[in-house]
This record gives sequence, C-alpha cells and structure tokens, in this order.
Amino acid sequence: MLTSTLCNTTPTLTSFAIGDCNSCPTSKTAAKIAAESGVLYKNMKLHMAGKDLTAKYDGYTSCPLPVGDKKLILAEFSGYDGSIMETFPFNQAKPMWFPYFLKKDFMPPLYWKGLIKGTWRGPGLFRKLAHFGMAK
Repeated sequence: MLTSTLCNTTPTLTSFAIGDCNSCPTSKTAAKIAAESGVLYKNMKLHMAGKDLTAKYDGYTSCPLPVGDKKLILAEFSGYDGSIMETFPFNQAKPMWFPYFLKKDFMPPLYWKGLIKGTWRGPGLFRKLAHFGMAK
C-alpha cells in the first residue's frame, strides 16, 4: 500500500505511483495527478540520492461542477479528510463564470502544455500565495 510519499518499499523493490494506479483514497482526477506529480518528482530525486523521502501528498483533488449556463462550482478538497482546499481567495461554493472560464479555456492548455510535459505540478504554490501563506 502506498503512503503519502507515493512510494512503496519492500526488501527487494521500491516503486512509485500516481493517478489511477495508486491506492490513495481520493478522486481520480487530473488535478490529483498534478498535485501528486510534484511529490513524485521530489521524492524520486531524494530516493536516487539515497535520502529520506520528505515530500507528502496532501490528498488534494478538484471536481468542476457545472451548475448552469456558463456557470460552475470548482470544488477543491482533500480526498483524505474532506477539508476544503480552495485555490482562489473567494467563495468557490458560489456558482460563477470564472471557474467555467478556467475549465473551458485555461485548463485544457494547462493540461496539454504543462501537466503532460511535466512542468505543472498543481496549484499548491498558487493557493499559498493567494491565501498569503495560510492555505494547506
């Protein structure tokens, strides 16, 4: 079973996993994979250097919920405990056009040009900046 380090070690094998092939109890979304990829990157580098794994996946996942004509609720939470992990400093539970725009126009290029190429590792840093370092 994988831990929050996304690593499983036995006496003869060390394996890492992200996305659908790990046993983390979270939604299987691109947002989850983006958050996991940063942890995976850091911990693989530490493992190859023979150091302890220190990066931890916090359970972040996101579900865009269409609720009307060009309006969306962007639900961001920890799949571990259900705690809210909103990226933006406004109430994301209110249906708005802005999350719809993100889902429709911003996220597809972010996926194809960032996540797939390994340069987008989730909104964690942006979330901390938008909440003045007070967010998870």
